[in-house]
Amino acid sequence: MGKHSARLLAAVTAAVAACALAPAGTGSAGGATHAAAGPGTRLWLSRFSSAQGTSDAPASMAVSPGGRRVFVTGFSAGNAPGDFGDYATVAYDAQTGARLWARRYNGPGKGTDLATSVAVSPSGTMVFVTGSSMRNGSVSDYATIAYNAATGARLWVRRFGPGGASAVTAGRDGRVFVTGSSLGDFATVAYRAATGTRLWVTRYDGPGHGFDDAASLALSPGAATLFVTGRSGDGQPVSADDYATVAYRARTGAQRWATRFHGAATGTDGARSVVVSPPGGRVFVTFVTGDRRGAAPQNDYATAAYRAASGAPLWVRRYNGPANGWDDASSLAASPAGSMVFVTGVSDRTPETADMATVAYSAAGARLWVRRYAGPGRHGAAGISVAAGPGGRTIFVTGITTAGHFATVAYRAASGAWLWARRYNGPGQGDDVPAAVAASPAGSRVFVTGRSPGTASADDFATLAYRS
Repeated sequence: MGKHSARLLAAVTAAVAACALAPAGTGSAGGATHAAAGPGTRLWLSRFSSAQGTSDAPASMAVSPGGRRVFVTGFSAGNAPGDFGDYATVAYDAQTGARLWARRYNGPGKGTDLATSVAVSPSGTMVFVTGSSMRNGSVSDYATIAYNAATGARLWVRRFGPGGASAVTAGRDGRVFVTGSSLGDFATVAYRAATGTRLWVTRYDGPGHGFDDAASLALSPGAATLFVTGRSGDGQPVSADDYATVAYRARTGAQRWATRFHGAATGTDGARSVVVSPPGGRVFVTFVTGDRRGAAPQNDYATAAYRAASGAPLWVRRYNGPANGWDDASSLAASPAGSMVFVTGVSDRTPETADMATVAYSAAGARLWVRRYAGPGRHGAAGISVAAGPGGRTIFVTGITTAGHFATVAYRAASGAWLWARRYNGPGQGDDVPAAVAASPAGSRVFVTGRSPGTASADDFATLAYRS
């Protein structure tokens, strides 16, 4: 893997792992809405910075079900002595980019607090944030917070630990689910959304009884089953990690099934994302699987499908790029009808250069198309996040170019035909690294967020809207 590929891979790894606010008037909005704007037109830009010279990095974004608001959460540098960083959650008007509210959370340990995920209730009235928060100088907990979506008023805070949370989702039955790693296990917690009352906790300890780290979770359409995926030690002396996917009854936390995937004997397999097909019959997981080709170990994208009811494997597909080198999947999305699934990440084009590579499969596992985006001058790019538009006609991929810019690309879902591409280079002229892309439920806009150096700060939140 060459220096350009390594740099892009480091950006992807950091973005996937990432997992007192400034007054509301300090955010900037640019790129005013144009009445006759075509697809890909930038509609607005809003930047958030906590304090001069500090660093702020978003990790996750969610759009309200009605499409009125966009919520971004992540890390915000501390603005008091001994405060090493807090959760920061910001709400924007989806039409204009105007900042509606901003809230931060500094845990009881007054140390480093890292927000990793944000979700909106199906009603759109509540926002939930989770991550890792210091309890004292050496121990972290999951810290999950509920806010009023309209006002930002904090409704409740619940801590569980020790451990660190990676993902949160909210169900239509008034429950909130959080997963991550605690005491070396997957640990998944359910709360009542209205009050924060803990309903159940369940753990998964793999056969190796080593370190198991959940990365992603998803609810079935009827909210009856919760699916959790991540990496899990297998206890074998000649191999590293497998990935494991576990299904739980959402009401009780009882395990319904668990399945594991182990690739090459000396490879590492780590799941990145899980989604459920909207009809609910299939579960898709994307992961990185280790292999050995020649003298050095390499990675491929891998995507697997399971029966949601039983965990029975349906298919596994690998993608090995043209360089036969390093291919690292980062994000997964399913079409609204559940007929297609899309995977993006970084893939070596040559030993020295990597591209943003996006692969589409049918629900039955047939590869439909592969599209590679090489960035300006074909110097390279890496995919970080993928989202499907609500109508199922378009998919959106965001990532970083070798030049250090956000790159957002739209493709026609059915054929992979390129529709448009836009780049963003922030005012600090440094590395701008996106964290997430999300489509408006109305289908007219697509939103991108990430970290971007400012003129007087190390990194800011930078959130943009494009006409889709």
